[in-house]
Amino acid sequence: MSDAIQIERQGAVTTLRLHDPASMNAMTPTMTRALHAALKAEEKTARAIIIAGSERAFSTGANLKAAVPEKLDGFDVGRTLEQDYNPLMLTIRDLDVPLISACRGAVAGVGVSLALACDLIVAGRSAYFLEAFARIGLIPDGGATWLLNRAVGRVRAMEMMLLAEKIPAPQAHDWGLVTRLAEDDAVEEEAMALAQRLAAGPKRSYALIRQAAWRAADSDFAGALQMERELQKQAGETPEFAEGLAAFQEKRAARFA
Repeated sequence: MSDAIQIERQGAVTTLRLHDPASMNAMTPTMTRALHAALKAEEKTARAIIIAGSERAFSTGANLKAAVPEKLDGFDVGRTLEQDYNPLMLTIRDLDVPLISACRGAVAGVGVSLALACDLIVAGRSAYFLEAFARIGLIPDGGATWLLNRAVGRVRAMEMMLLAEKIPAPQAHDWGLVTRLAEDDAVEEEAMALAQRLAAGPKRSYALIRQAAWRAADSDFAGALQMERELQKQAGETPEFAEGLAAFQEKRAARFA
């Protein structure tokens, strides 16, 4: 495992921390592959996962010094997306456990994609979100064009991508880009509280909810109804549903294994 990904376990919650202070957690192919491997490994035992950065930055995006050669002739900028970033983002989509991003400081470039691909996004009040690709003649990646359109709508997504201006966390919260706002020094505490709540919940149900939500984003209404019918059958066959129903009938809190 790369030293740039720190793994912290607290009960059934795992925190995966981006850790490269010198670059403010700028992503490299090595870090990306390490995060990918860590997610797959922790998915087997954790019931909720937090992705966090540092006080100064969640991530400042891709580390161009590490990824781009001095001579650009023949260099395919999209290759690292195909080899490293896209597989990571698809793994996040397909993960069986809920994901929370704890965002402090700068959240930029592919760091925005990483944060927004999580199920819940907790941001500190002084954090900001920045899609700065247009400043260097590139386009947003890591699924940002898809994620932003679905999070804030085409018009606001275009504002973020074309103007390449910082979106302060309070504004991001107003837009629906962020789930929870917290004081800067309470971001990870808030994320952990949410993660522990999820960790006590119905694991299989959460996996199916994640699957349904991602698939629904690409479905028409009739398709979403049919998908819900199929996944509901699967959910109804789990011990979690039996326990949840018994708890409801007995007027007590459910105890999910």
